[in-house]
Amino acid sequence: MSERIPVKHISPVKVHKPDPSKHENQYTPRSRIYVRAVEGTLETFRRFFGLVFLGVFAILPWIPYAGQQAILLDIGAQRFNIFGLTLWPQDLTLLAWIFIIAAFALFFITTFAGRVWCGFMCPQTTWTFIYIWFEEKIEGSRNKRIKLDQRAMDFDKCWRKTLKHISWIIVALLTSLTFVGYFTPIDQLFLDFLTLNMGFWSGLSVVFFTFCTYGNAGWMREIMCTHICPYARFQSAMFDHDTFTVAYDPRRGENRGPRSRKSSREENSAKDLGDCIDCNLCVQVCPTGIDIRNGLQYECINCGACVDACNGVMEKMNYPKGLISFTSEEQLAGGKTHIIRPKLVGYAVVLVVMTGLLVVEIATRIPLEVDIIRDRNTLFRETNDGLIENVYTLKVLNKSQQSQRYKLSVEGLKDAKFIGESEVEVAGGEVYNLPISIAVSPYNLTESITEITFRAQAIGKENEKVQVSEPSNFIYK
Repeated sequence: MSERIPVKHISPVKVHKPDPSKHENQYTPRSRIYVRAVEGTLETFRRFFGLVFLGVFAILPWIPYAGQQAILLDIGAQRFNIFGLTLWPQDLTLLAWIFIIAAFALFFITTFAGRVWCGFMCPQTTWTFIYIWFEEKIEGSRNKRIKLDQRAMDFDKCWRKTLKHISWIIVALLTSLTFVGYFTPIDQLFLDFLTLNMGFWSGLSVVFFTFCTYGNAGWMREIMCTHICPYARFQSAMFDHDTFTVAYDPRRGENRGPRSRKSSREENSAKDLGDCIDCNLCVQVCPTGIDIRNGLQYECINCGACVDACNGVMEKMNYPKGLISFTSEEQLAGGKTHIIRPKLVGYAVVLVVMTGLLVVEIATRIPLEVDIIRDRNTLFRETNDGLIENVYTLKVLNKSQQSQRYKLSVEGLKDAKFIGESEVEVAGGEVYNLPISIAVSPYNLTESITEITFRAQAIGKENEKVQVSEPSNFIYK
């Protein structure tokens, strides 16, 4: 305790405050991004992919199955119908499995190919490009839209702006009606909408999601990707040196600069010019307005628009394509991309295992459930015949979508009498409340509480394996 800890004297550090006059204001209001149209292989693939998912989204709620809507997520009835599968609150584990599998699938894809979900499949991106398409058709190309916004309001500008926003609202309304149609019968929803006879909650939902779609895809656009969506923030945790992302090759592109199309690459190289002609098309076609030449940025959604724009310029200049491409950091550094690596294999193994467990759980799922409620007013009573009787209420839940007939019985008591309906028919997705009583001779009771088992079994050859057992107690004294 007598030893002293040596103290090191440090001279105070002078803090240098930044000079505001030498730095740009980083908190200026958002400037509008005018996205330029682009053609190319990736753009064609993205449009095709978007149309496929858009078609699936629009058609699915209209598909009938077994006389009802194939996919109906009825929150009010606490029942999700997904083709032949009906999920109840008791099946919450199945929904949890589905969400976990979807998350790991996203992790796997992101580790392998970056944010391709954002660029090719995300609804925000798909609807944003749909809205931009209406802008191009009504207001013209990128330069025409810029000039139109700079111009004073006149008749031409007024009708173009009005038509554009009407088109946006119609798309948002159809999107909202389709989305709400997943949670309520869609044919009745459209009929009620056209006849102005919608209920309060349905109408409120349609108005709310119409406003959200119109605001997100029409006005907020890249703000959703850069400031609101959490996926853009934690994506870097899944990236590694071998992840394929949209990237610019600085070794080939620098130094940038304009040049004549007639000049050769050798002549430009002698002038210390790389392949990048600094045309800024990669910036103009980017839906988030970034310059991919500045390196990997969290705003990049890997849509590949800059790849197609740059490849088009390289083709016109008779340069090799791929100055901007889907590549890895390892490959840009001159190495070789490792496709099979521990992180990717780990995600794949977990994804396969969890998918298998989900399939097994669905395959072994019994579409029947029985809940037992004892009569709380009287524990037991003695009948005129000298028998001891307990009263129960059986709740028989048919978790399938077809009507089923069930046979009910009790086990665990010698010569027990089942008083009540022993066979019941329950409609698909319905709960049947059945009051019954069990009577037994007191001479067959050796304890005050006897464990018994209620059994419910579906009747029919095709339903021989559909049966459940539920334990309960028989009380005496």
